[in-house]
Amino acid sequence: MAILELLSSIFLVMGAAFFMAGTIGLLRFPDVYTRLHALAKVDNLGLGLIILGLLFQAPGLTVALKIILIWLLALAASSAVSFLIARRALNRGVAPWKAKEQKI
Repeated sequence: MAILELLSSIFLVMGAAFFMAGTIGLLRFPDVYTRLHALAKVDNLGLGLIILGLLFQAPGLTVALKIILIWLLALAASSAVSFLIARRALNRGVAPWKAKEQKI
């Protein structure tokens, strides 16, 4: 039983670390497109790791299936909303960020 709790804790901490990385990306990246990339990719991975950690603690198969269903719905919602935000920004004329060229 202790090994399942250890695995659960490891996955939960890793998921929290990915959520922290996504939040830092949201605050540090320069434009809406790179911020969306950080949120859509990193937060989905963090949520997947947290779901995996919670699956080790699930009391039964029905609860585990409900947790997986929640994860799948969150994945679908995240990708759809990210696409809509990026399309709206592009339609409003928000240009993607370009790095400044360095002169040698």
